[in-house]
Amino acid sequence: MQVPAQFEYERATSVDHALALLSQFGDEARVVAGGHSLIPMMKLRLARPEALIDINGLAELSYVRIDGDALRVGAMTRHADLLGSALVAEHFPIFVDAERVIADPIVRNRGTIGGSLCQADPSEDLSAAFAAVNAVAVIQGAGGTREVPVRAFHTGPYETVVAPAEMLIELRVPIRPGGSSAYQKVERRVGDWAVGAAGAALWLDGDTVADVGIGLTALGAEHFCVPAAEDFLRGAAATDENFERAGVLAAENCNPSADQRGPVDYKRHLAGVLTTRALRRAAARARGQEA
Repeated sequence: MQVPAQFEYERATSVDHALALLSQFGDEARVVAGGHSLIPMMKLRLARPEALIDINGLAELSYVRIDGDALRVGAMTRHADLLGSALVAEHFPIFVDAERVIADPIVRNRGTIGGSLCQADPSEDLSAAFAAVNAVAVIQGAGGTREVPVRAFHTGPYETVVAPAEMLIELRVPIRPGGSSAYQKVERRVGDWAVGAAGAALWLDGDTVADVGIGLTALGAEHFCVPAAEDFLRGAAATDENFERAGVLAAENCNPSADQRGPVDYKRHLAGVLTTRALRRAAARARGQEA
């Protein structure tokens, strides 16, 4: 039977309390919410925190709301709540697409948005979705809050810019007119980690791409995005031909690894095909041709 190494356990009653506990226990403390990624790693002793700070009681960090020209998502928001939000479906269908293919209802009812991003798994779906829409992560520590673009949030596999005595508390997504978004994923079986996935957010000015964001999951894209493909599309005509060319650039500018889910060439092929599909669907939605 696999069991974690010994650790201290504390239940936080507020954000300030959680931050105080993180400072008290030092660099080897970890925050736990849903725990679907951390606990299995602890059982395998791939992660050995000396203390767990349970933040499940922090209802103040569970919300989805519009504030001015931004969608704000609290870090303790459960996957199921993001999936079921009418606000999210209206403004950013990419998150609905992604949440539908994340794990299963049990995980979605318990797992949190902040936990997914902070785990920083290279195959995690929401990191690519938030990268595509150019979201901003709000991080809080004893000295106050700071904002970090999601595209600068992950520093490597399982590593983020969140310091030991800090917490991710919110994701902010700018709302802009004239756009829509989509997410496409290939998995070996329902609810599995992605073999490869792509998200696209597209803003149109008539038939021209005014702006675009493309995110890739499980395909070795630095910071989960492909600026080369975005730069090609920005200012170009929103045509199938250009979407296909952007897919080629996405495939050329990612660095997938061969594993049990497939060889490198297959994953590059997926990067191109899924990017093109996501762009086409986002464009159709922006034109009002698809829900």
